[in-house]
Amino acid sequence: MEWQQDILGDEFESHAFLAAGPDGVERTATLVRFRPAAVTLPSPPPRGRAVLFLHGWSDYFFNIDLARFWSSAGYDFYALDMHNHGRSLRPDFPGGYVANLEDYDAEINAACHLINQEGGDPSLTVMGHSTGGLVAVLWASRHPDKVSRLVLNSPWLEMHGSSLVRRAASSMVGPVARFRPEAVLRLPERGFYWRTISSSADGEWSLDDRYRPPMAFPVRAGWLSAVLAGHTKVARGLDIEVPILVLLSRGSANGLFWSEEMRRRDAVLDVNVIAARALTLGRTVTVERIDGALHDVFLSPAAVRADAYARLARWLRAYGDGGPQPPGAGNEGMGREAR
Repeated sequence: MEWQQDILGDEFESHAFLAAGPDGVERTATLVRFRPAAVTLPSPPPRGRAVLFLHGWSDYFFNIDLARFWSSAGYDFYALDMHNHGRSLRPDFPGGYVANLEDYDAEINAACHLINQEGGDPSLTVMGHSTGGLVAVLWASRHPDKVSRLVLNSPWLEMHGSSLVRRAASSMVGPVARFRPEAVLRLPERGFYWRTISSSADGEWSLDDRYRPPMAFPVRAGWLSAVLAGHTKVARGLDIEVPILVLLSRGSANGLFWSEEMRRRDAVLDVNVIAARALTLGRTVTVERIDGALHDVFLSPAAVRADAYARLARWLRAYGDGGPQPPGAGNEGMGREAR
């Protein structure tokens, strides 16, 4: 297996590979690993534990701070840029598109195999953000032997409003998805969340607009139908046995026009609906609501993300074989390093 230096710099490497989905189609995915140049802890924790991060839709892995947090906790950190996203984008394929969320299983399974080959724990901690959180819980429900705990950062578990909205959307999108799955749906474009995180606008994170476009990738009928089908499975209950942590903002700020509240709330999801739906995931679910958090709680302003990291550290001490101490003030100025 050949690793290349990654776009994030010397401490990161990436490996692109092909994985065949249930339909037999081979798709490109890219596994990223963090290899810190030096261990700064007084006594390095034992290695062998590993965490795999799954990004959201129209997104990719770039959060260096997140990798450092998990590494300091004693985990080998990996992230997967899934097919048609980020490092795995190919010019002849539509960005962000998937027709069935189970198509991701092959590349997640392959990533698990690669991690295990490197000496990682065969039972991973899996962390998912937004749509990646939805993918993570569905994958975990189908592969319970491969996951030891789930950490979900604003997982997209349900549509805005209620299941009634989902059913109405499914009835409208379904016929188009069956006959023209790659048809682009005419929906309002909103770049408000991007505005709050990108250093090109009002945020502090350096984003590659090829991988994380300001207005996101076009919404296609087949993709939306796949997401709605995933929401339906979550609503029926997944009965996941492993401990689950769900991190959410305390409030949402959804709308067609810019609002200053979008700087301190989730501008993408209805967090109250997500919090309620999270309880259908399994037997041991912890929901943390974080004041001032953005859609990705770990891209929030420094004091807010420090709170999020502290809550994650506390949960890991209970459910993660010891886990780290809460990060101190040293984490508060790290966001601008991401590239």
